[in-house]
Amino acid sequence: MRCSLFVCLIIGALFSYGAGVDPSNFKTCEQSSFCRRSRKVQSAGSKYALIRGTLNTYSDSLTADLINKENHHQFTLKLEALVGNTFRLQIDEKQPLRPRYRVEHALKGKPETTRISVEESDELTITVGTSKAVIHGDPFRIDFYEHDVHVVSVNAKNWLYFEHLRQKAQTPPEPAEGNDQAQQQQQDQQDNSEEVQPASEPIDDPGAWEENFKSHHDSKPYGPQAVALDFSFPAAEILFGIPEHADSFQLKSTSGTDPYRLYNLDVFEYVVDSKMALYGSVPVLYAHGPKRTAGVYWQNSAESWVDIYTTETNVVSSLVNFVSGSRKSTPPVAHFISESGIVDAFIMLGPQPLDAFKQYAALTGTHELPQSFALAYHQSRWNYNDERDVTSVSAKFDEFNMPMDTMWLDIEYTDGKRYFTWDKFKFPEPLTMIKNLTELGRHLVIIIDPHIKRDNAYFFHQDCTENGYYVKTREGNDYEGWCWPGSASYPDFFNPVVRDYYASQYDLSKFKTVSKDVMIWNDMNEPSVFNGPEVTAPKDLVHYGNWEHRDVHNLYGHMHLMGTFAGLKQRDPEQRPFILTRAHFAGSQRYAAIWTGDNLADWAHLQHSIKMCLTEAVAGFSFCGADVGGFFGNPDSELLERWYQTGAFLPFFRAHAHIDTKRREPWLFPERTRAVIKSALLTRYSYLPLWYTSFYELEQTGAPVIRPLLTHYPADKEAFAIDSQLLVQHRLLVRPVMQQGVSKVDVYFPAIDDKKNGDYWYDVDTFQRQERAGYESIPVTDDKIPVFQRGGSIVPKKERPRRSSKLMLNDPYTLVICLDRQGKAAGTLFLDDEKSYAYRNGESIYVNYEFANNQLTNRFITKPLYKSDAWIERIIIAGLGYVPIDATITAKGISQKLEIEQRSNGAIVVRKPAVKMNVDFALKLNAA
Repeated sequence: MRCSLFVCLIIGALFSYGAGVDPSNFKTCEQSSFCRRSRKVQSAGSKYALIRGTLNTYSDSLTADLINKENHHQFTLKLEALVGNTFRLQIDEKQPLRPRYRVEHALKGKPETTRISVEESDELTITVGTSKAVIHGDPFRIDFYEHDVHVVSVNAKNWLYFEHLRQKAQTPPEPAEGNDQAQQQQQDQQDNSEEVQPASEPIDDPGAWEENFKSHHDSKPYGPQAVALDFSFPAAEILFGIPEHADSFQLKSTSGTDPYRLYNLDVFEYVVDSKMALYGSVPVLYAHGPKRTAGVYWQNSAESWVDIYTTETNVVSSLVNFVSGSRKSTPPVAHFISESGIVDAFIMLGPQPLDAFKQYAALTGTHELPQSFALAYHQSRWNYNDERDVTSVSAKFDEFNMPMDTMWLDIEYTDGKRYFTWDKFKFPEPLTMIKNLTELGRHLVIIIDPHIKRDNAYFFHQDCTENGYYVKTREGNDYEGWCWPGSASYPDFFNPVVRDYYASQYDLSKFKTVSKDVMIWNDMNEPSVFNGPEVTAPKDLVHYGNWEHRDVHNLYGHMHLMGTFAGLKQRDPEQRPFILTRAHFAGSQRYAAIWTGDNLADWAHLQHSIKMCLTEAVAGFSFCGADVGGFFGNPDSELLERWYQTGAFLPFFRAHAHIDTKRREPWLFPERTRAVIKSALLTRYSYLPLWYTSFYELEQTGAPVIRPLLTHYPADKEAFAIDSQLLVQHRLLVRPVMQQGVSKVDVYFPAIDDKKNGDYWYDVDTFQRQERAGYESIPVTDDKIPVFQRGGSIVPKKERPRRSSKLMLNDPYTLVICLDRQGKAAGTLFLDDEKSYAYRNGESIYVNYEFANNQLTNRFITKPLYKSDAWIERIIIAGLGYVPIDATITAKGISQKLEIEQRSNGAIVVRKPAVKMNVDFALKLNAA
């Protein structure tokens, strides 16, 4: 019977994976009782006030008590000032029946606080530098100002909602008529109940104490415990953030629809233009206007929903404003709703977009600088069949002169879905296979999921069972769900002992059939449970610390990553780990890259790869990509070509496909398609120095690698919502071709001021210059998409084709200099051994190149302690306006003349400067 059930479930899962997502398998807000209750507050408002006489001020914070004036329940409030123009607001019950969960492990460390000054009058004013918070007592509200500009309000709509913990009311039996003694006993019981149960408004919602969804029952032993709070943004015009959703970059109004949902779920063939929850939940939201950007990080790991209310201009509202003489409109509002936990909100005051992004990074951290191979091209499918298949695919890339760095193995490499094992028939000599890849300069990534096969002969399951390492049911038993192995249980990664045990399995003394260069893919870690409610774990499971799964659900994948990262670091402390994860939460970027999950081979999903990764990037996850070609379905040649061209300009670049799709390695397509794909791959590899430098600067500053246009053009309203284009730092503008059969696309060149002046933008292939701001129709061909380099930037490249990035380490550099209107340009380059942590000890070269007054100079930002054999082999300058007769380079006190070559496109090339990367030099152009 057990075997039959397993077969049915797996067949059902595979069928579902082929049939596409059924939205009815996932809750709406109306079906989620806490969302339903919290949303009702929007019509009635709530009544919270500060309690006079409870204020306490400290050097960096203040505390006070809040009261719900309807039920008289009291809460504690703490407002704390943090370094970097950020405030932290926490609200909790003053005397909860049991502790409420506070998120751990999301922040990179304890935030650094700063001194405040407090002025008390009718309101409380907390001042920190150029920022201040004004607290209004009744009704409770906090207004935040940056340079006296009102940018954020907390509870301006009076939608604060905090369900305090309570004891479930007991329904006494009806006494027999005329039984005075029974009536007296009933009255006594009610009196006693009132003594232990805090005052509360009645909650008559049928889902408050237990809830059913389809065939699943949630026992809710602690009853209703939702928290919700509204944030208004008076200086903003658009809101964006709160990934992960397959939707536009700009958040849409949820009036009359469901809110955006944040609840990590296994959703296959997800629909686009949807607010449905997906694999990750990052509860950070930004508000942007022409003069100010601000943000809110809502630190809560329970299921959450976010309502968005934006100004919708119509004829009536326009007439009202005209008659009243008002130019003001209702500011956009975000209403965060979570099932449990406390209010823990970070208010980031910008003032510019890049400031807000960096403020969030200062809280939750950044990606580590990845190894170079991780930024190159990855080849994957579910599944490469055996060792011969892996070897053949690798060899074919060489045969067709296409670069490729990493082969990937999905679940079928294991012995019956038992992780840390190999199928001995398909992969009898994994170490030999790995060694052969390594000798070619390539890597292998294997999948390790969190569902553990319940097999008494499987060592991992034995250890977890004997030591109590699995997540528990309410009754204290090991939870048993169903996933790819069949019957499976799930390690409780919240327990540090379990994380340590799991991490230890990566040690080469235990996992003997891999090398220290094999990296890891953590999938299905939402967690995915095929027979669970909404394809995930029941909320009333119990984790380490006696916390319910409902409290920590969105953190489960994050804790899985922490264990994997620790295991790889312990395996080889000198090597930077590479991990890809599907589930993620705030802070997961410190451990892993992400991808957009189970997408489809269609044009809409190609378009959404840009929208989704832009949103993830501003939420801390620059290292984002989408399955090239689409996970499900079979792309035609045109779609596959355009997807490679697009993927080449997303930070994570991997082709991946479902087990039931046709093989789609590049050489299986016609020669024209092979040529287009090869060109896209070579383009990616040529820009690896830029990608590598961008990730180093992300780690140092928190500035995203890919960015929406508004990042650097904050006053250009036309650019606010554009999500068909992206910036790579502030150096490249990329507009992929994501429509079928087009010969031209509209590219928007953003304005730098209110007079619609724009930067210069140079086509990266022809160096044709765009000088006007606004939309331009740009011709495209099969093998070309619009990519432009900003005038005023210098981009480092490597232009010698190799089979893998490892073999490019000492290859020479090309510097591409595109001049601005003043004839100037600047740009940075970072290089090191591309593998170890030695760069953190200074063994690197970090240099800034500047061109002005017809001269190129370099300035080392840090002392160049890395010994590189690389050198500069050419310098390309576009926008010069004349052709020098030659150039003079001076290095180490020695000067020599260099040849100048003029290209037909107007650019000039300085050939063979031959200066090493760690040497100071000056290069002067000599006019006729």
